[in-house]
Amino acid sequence: MAKIKLSNNALQILEKRYLRKDPEGKVTEKPEDLFLRVASNIAIADAKYLLKGEIEQLQQELNKEYYELAKERAVQNLINKNKKIKDKIKKTGKEFYDMMARLDFLPNSPTLFNAGRKLQQLAACFVLPVEDDLDSIFKALHYAAKISKSGSGTGFNFSRLRPKNDVIASVTGFSSGPLSFMKIFDAVTEQIKLGGLRRGAHMGILRVDHPDIEEFVTIKAREKVLENFNISVSITDKFMHAVEKNKDYSLINPRTGEKAKEENANRIFEMICQTSWKTGDPGLLFIDRINENNPTPRLGMLESTDSCGEQPLLPYESANLGSINLSNMIDSGKINFKKLEKTVHLAIHFLDNVIDMCNYPTPETKDVVGKNRKIGLGIMGFAEMLVKMKIPYNSDKAVKAAGNLISFIREEADKASIELAKERGFFPGWEDSIYNKESKSFRGKHLKLRNATRLTLAPTGSISIIANTSFGIEPLFALSFVRMLNDGSEQMNVDRNFEDIMKKRGLYRDELMRFIAKKGSIQQIASIPKDIREVFAVSYDITPEYHVKIQAAFQKHVDNAVSKTVTLPNEASVEDVKRTYMLAYKMGCKGISIYRFGSRDDQVLFLRGIKDNQVSLTNWLKHLR
Repeated sequence: MAKIKLSNNALQILEKRYLRKDPEGKVTEKPEDLFLRVASNIAIADAKYLLKGEIEQLQQELNKEYYELAKERAVQNLINKNKKIKDKIKKTGKEFYDMMARLDFLPNSPTLFNAGRKLQQLAACFVLPVEDDLDSIFKALHYAAKISKSGSGTGFNFSRLRPKNDVIASVTGFSSGPLSFMKIFDAVTEQIKLGGLRRGAHMGILRVDHPDIEEFVTIKAREKVLENFNISVSITDKFMHAVEKNKDYSLINPRTGEKAKEENANRIFEMICQTSWKTGDPGLLFIDRINENNPTPRLGMLESTDSCGEQPLLPYESANLGSINLSNMIDSGKINFKKLEKTVHLAIHFLDNVIDMCNYPTPETKDVVGKNRKIGLGIMGFAEMLVKMKIPYNSDKAVKAAGNLISFIREEADKASIELAKERGFFPGWEDSIYNKESKSFRGKHLKLRNATRLTLAPTGSISIIANTSFGIEPLFALSFVRMLNDGSEQMNVDRNFEDIMKKRGLYRDELMRFIAKKGSIQQIASIPKDIREVFAVSYDITPEYHVKIQAAFQKHVDNAVSKTVTLPNEASVEDVKRTYMLAYKMGCKGISIYRFGSRDDQVLFLRGIKDNQVSLTNWLKHLR
């Protein structure tokens, strides 16, 4: 089996969050044990297909309730009786283990937390509907609490709730509006510590044509609330066209479906941009574009995403994610496409197995996931990959590299899903999907896929630290920085590639490294050669245009969405935010969020300087959970 080489930061975060502990809090497993636990558990799902006949017979012999209680042991007994099948599953488990042990691929955190353990809730992304009645609201709250406890994030669209001061006929009273209920959700989540793993994270969404949109947009600038929420405005094409033409648009009361009043689109857009400039919230979700790419429109509209915005889902739907470490796909400065292809196919197999092994917290989720079998394969280490290829992040060459890379991954992911469909059957909702259109086939061909979606670019916060690589598709944050963990402890991070090249060129000095740790960027340090400065541009060295160009290049071939934060320098203006948002819309992004350095007091990452020079980065990395 492959040996594991982990950084000190990786070991620290594994011990704090992922490895098993006894009742006294003492760690009882090693990283090797964790990967073996996960790999062995996920590989067992193969038995469902390799022993399909035997399992169906067992289900008939046992009543349904007893089978559900005893199925794990019963399936394991069937495996043990069949040496050929046992060897196959063992081989798959070894392949999964080696892939994770080499840090070529890691699944989302809930899979690492819970696979092979009592909870067995493995999915990262959930969406829960919130209808305009108390039963629905508190049902969603109850489900959200269960999901948060397992270490996963949840998205809610509160747009169906009647606006503030609207009539409640049943009690002859008036509504408190969606914001009041969001605060209740936030307060409950605040009390759930996720078994010491991590706090809950939610996405709160409101349509731009909801009468309470002004209160929603400005809530975080006015009050210290919703700290467990990312918030995004659901933006329609109609609204964006009104902004472009400086026209009014209608606010609609969701209870009646009637127009509440006319509002100037530019005034609301200006308010969104000003508040984002000030606080980093709200982000934007281009909801019409999201639904243009809805793979199962007959099963419902997409109204919400998970907590980080990269996974649009139907009501009650869930998806599991995992990311390929691109830094490990580079040989001698070039992408090893053969290795990447093999990793993509094995990762798709892994993620499809996770669906079968997951113990979903709600019966509605189990049903809709079973119909669509959505998964989200993503990437991490893109910035580190570019460094190894000597390509500046803020360059057209990087944009082209992003497009070529994700096009290849998309093609191989589709192939892998088709191959699984031949063995296991295509996803049950396929008949009602865009892949079964008689008049217009998908991309020129009808695809009988195992999974309704295959690609999702997540932020990969914790798993990037475990893999010792850069976050998602983000540029390098800084060449030296400190990350604050939830318990108040610190993690020091120094870019290994920068240290290596400085030593090779005879430029490494301790005092220079300390200076860079305070400064973050090296662009103004003339003693460092230009070619090094170009390749080692950090997040706030990148122009907003290249942030968006990179995101758009990836989005073109990603069937779900892309988590990306556009980093703006502290001196950026509200007009810079406007231009960034408009560019994202015009370039085909499904959503966008920005962070202006220094705009928030709370922080999870900062530069190692004096307090006045510390850079607040909570919002830049608020999605990296």
